Amino acid sequence: MSLQHSNSTVISTAGGTFLSVLPNLHSEDVLKTIILATLGAVVSFSISLILKFFIRKHKK
Repeated sequence: MSLQHSNSTVISTAGGTFLSVLPNLHSEDVLKTIILATLGAVVSFSISLILKFFIRKHKK
């Protein structure tokens, strides 16, 4: 037995979920999320560069 999903069902479900979450979002939460996501990306990128540097140095 396989379940088939039509595009309209998926879009309706995603839209309904988004609209039900929207009233519960506060500007402070959105700002905090943006700041934490940016910080996480910067830290991840920095660690990648540091590890790449050490790996290249170790191979020589």
